[in-house]
Amino acid sequence: MNPTSVSLALRPAGISARAPRHPGRFLERNCLAPLRMTQLEAAQLLGMSRRRVNEIVQGRRGISPDTAVRFAVVFGIDTAFWLALQANWDSFRAWKQMCRHAHMRRCASPTP
Repeated sequence: MNPTSVSLALRPAGISARAPRHPGRFLERNCLAPLRMTQLEAAQLLGMSRRRVNEIVQGRRGISPDTAVRFAVVFGIDTAFWLALQANWDSFRAWKQMCRHAHMRRCASPTP
């Protein structure tokens, strides 16, 4: 077993065992739905296209620093929180991608 295989067999610290929630899902459930706000209304308040908001909600687009600032201003949730959600999502996806490329079956197993 080469050193790369050994290191990929254990999930690194900071990578959750379960897939984290995409920031767009959080946006939909915790910001838009409680306010009964449509994606079009949110887009207008945020100064971005409805398509961009929709792609975020659908998990097809990430939260950039610019978007995080806009969300913080409109929804009152700290910029760092939005960026942390995105970082958690990106880290988990990167780990899973590495596992697929390495063909490691043990990547999903918990860290000892």
